[in-house]
Amino acid sequence: METTRLSSRGQIVIPKAIRAAHGWDSGAEFVVEEAGEGILLKPIRLFPLTSVRDVLGCAGYQGPPKTLADMEAAIAEGARRSR
Repeated sequence: METTRLSSRGQIVIPKAIRAAHGWDSGAEFVVEEAGEGILLKPIRLFPLTSVRDVLGCAGYQGPPKTLADMEAAIAEGARRSR
């Protein structure tokens, strides 16, 4: 069990091993909830968890599949037009 201390500014450092285990980096945001004799920190997810099935077909393209060459040519044409 690890311990930490509340600073004079009301800050608590979450031990590095716990941050690493959860993948929490600097700037991570949390919801703070009262929980009996303590508090509960829940990370706020920037985006809801999704699966490929959730987003499959979100572009709405209905034509035949495009090749990598087709996509690269379209990107090059778009870049040429923007110059």
